[in-house]
Amino acid sequence: MLEMARKLRGAGVLGLNERNSDFIMRLNPRRLYPRVDDKVLTKELAMEAGMAVPELYGVIQNQGEVRRFSEIVADRKSFVIKPARGSGGDGILVVTGRSERKQDAFRLASGVIVSEEEILYHLSNIVGGQYSLSGNPDKALIEYCVQFDPVFADVSY
Repeated sequence: MLEMARKLRGAGVLGLNERNSDFIMRLNPRRLYPRVDDKVLTKELAMEAGMAVPELYGVIQNQGEVRRFSEIVADRKSFVIKPARGSGGDGILVVTGRSERKQDAFRLASGVIVSEEEILYHLSNIVGGQYSLSGNPDKALIEYCVQFDPVFADVSY
């Protein structure tokens, strides 16, 4: 494991604690934290600044919009669903494909097959605030699934 950590460090990958203490906390005034606590706002600010960000396919803003999921991903084989105000990766679903055997089913990065109904339930939980930092109602982002560099193959799927 230590060898893997050295390999990642050599590739320029920061650990979470180092990132937080040396960059985020040191370089960002606390009053601006709400800007990055909302991933929709963060994405908008990054695009305005000319930064490359994963394409946003859609935002589910309330329970009534959950039914738009099928329309948003109709032509997509892979995508990521994440809470706008989530933390630590909680509530994120990484969909890597559609099931070959079950209609309206999706394959997660872990290989697990989930039904569209299960995803709708998950989206409902996101907008209900289950994963938000404050427990308040939230929004769900559906966006492009970034393809990872092979350097991470031994530590993540």
